Amino acid sequence: MEISTDIPENHRLSSQALIEFFNRIEQLKLEVNSFILLQDGKATAQFWRPPYRKDTPQLLYSLSKSFTSIAVGIAWDNGLLDLDDKVLSFFPEKLPSHVSPNLTKMTVHHLLSMNAGHHDNIYATVAKEQDWVKTYLSLDVEHEPGSHYRYSTHSTYMLSAIIKQVTGQNMVDFLMPRLFEPLGISRPSWETCPLGMTAGGMGLSLSTEGIAKFGLMLLNKGVYKNKRIVSEQFIELATTEQSDNRAGAERIDSAQGYGYQFHLCRRGCYRGDGAFGQLCFVAPKENIVIAATSSFKNMKPLQTLLDLIYEHIIDQLDNNASYNPEYNIELQKLLSKLPNAVPAIKPVPVNTPMVNNTCYIINENPHGLKKIIFHLKDEQLKLQVFYGDDRDNILPFDFTKAMHTKDVFNKDLSMHLQEVVTYASWQDNSTLQLTLFYIETPYVVTYTIIFHDQTIDFHFNINVSLNISEYKVTGNLMNV
Repeated sequence: MEISTDIPENHRLSSQALIEFFNRIEQLKLEVNSFILLQDGKATAQFWRPPYRKDTPQLLYSLSKSFTSIAVGIAWDNGLLDLDDKVLSFFPEKLPSHVSPNLTKMTVHHLLSMNAGHHDNIYATVAKEQDWVKTYLSLDVEHEPGSHYRYSTHSTYMLSAIIKQVTGQNMVDFLMPRLFEPLGISRPSWETCPLGMTAGGMGLSLSTEGIAKFGLMLLNKGVYKNKRIVSEQFIELATTEQSDNRAGAERIDSAQGYGYQFHLCRRGCYRGDGAFGQLCFVAPKENIVIAATSSFKNMKPLQTLLDLIYEHIIDQLDNNASYNPEYNIELQKLLSKLPNAVPAIKPVPVNTPMVNNTCYIINENPHGLKKIIFHLKDEQLKLQVFYGDDRDNILPFDFTKAMHTKDVFNKDLSMHLQEVVTYASWQDNSTLQLTLFYIETPYVVTYTIIFHDQTIDFHFNINVSLNISEYKVTGNLMNV
């Protein structure tokens, strides 16, 4: 069930304004990988930079939290829980030996609004343990719930655990008939905690179009294609201020208040977002939804993108929006040719090393890569990697084109078999660069391999990461 398209001029916006918007994205080198603008429910501008594709799911990171919020809203609508239910009441078997007064006061509402009462970021403390619920409940709650805003991924996880307690289902099973199927979204992947519970605060993967459909449901106050998903009352609660997030905020659209797993923005807008610039932005007054996936190194460029949205889209509504076919053609041409930082195809230099059937033992490194073997035939290279676990693989490369394959690589919480697009080029006659786009995430990995007589220098680089180490290491030639 695809979203229908239209020209922006039918929705009070000129193609010229959008040309300026996308040109600014390019001028500022904002690494937006995909983008959909919905006006009045119609897609008036959209793109996917190669090698990213329309049908590929993308890891949402903390944008997952907004979906967990709606799951709680659906459960609330169905009388399965109340927003003032005490968190302790769902987990009597997980209680710590000492239950503090503040922990006793913590409710579903407090988890939703990120003011459960913890003073510091508890992510690392909880994530390293096997039982996240038990660990969460064992922590000190320094502030009275409701009095202190502290963004907390594991508070959202607790909402997922509560959904499991009251429904007997994990989050994906609960949401399939109630959210994903009505939105025309096939069963998504959602990462889990060590005990197999849906992570809630992270780990959901959806296509950009899936994000846009979710935003359209929010814009329509809980309705999609004439089907009620969640009550208007819950949408109202979720998208109005429940917590004051202004203290210490560095970005203007992260200092407008916080709802139920949604950030409030300027001028009545709101958003869900995730690491590296995953975005679902809703402007109710303007009837606009924007879905985007990105590879920002931090979240500062997301504020830049939001500034551009206000300046070139929202502020340009009704400003010379008469139809001009030349501008519309120029817009479509621009969107179809937006470049990506894929490596350029280069001719293979003469006198490259004889790498066919050469094997190198890799010195100790953070990822446990033990050995690589090169298999070269004409323009095609196969890199055989050995870790001694399910990451062992043969990765195909071609010096004349991109190659598509599958590889086991990290998402957020764990390793997953996923699609990867590979590129190969010689930088000079001794330096081989292999680039891997893991297109279900923002991750782009580069192997730079410098050949010497009996050794190689092996450099592992990644464009963005929360927890993946870069490294440089030596490999020693051995006879195969």
